[in-house]
Amino acid sequence: MSETNEAGWTLETVQQLKAMARDGVSASVMSLKLKRPLTAIHAKLAELGITPAAEA
Repeated sequence: MSETNEAGWTLETVQQLKAMARDGVSASVMSLKLKRPLTAIHAKLAELGITPAAEA
């Protein structure tokens, strides 16, 4: 269950997040694919200094 906690970011999920950001995937799609709240996606992207792609 810790996999979906905001504090439970694993190296694998962070790598997936970075890859999706590089590919221009929107934050809402990242949220669905990683099964995390949109707020958690935005928080992690901000922490990593990554600007998410614009929503389509």
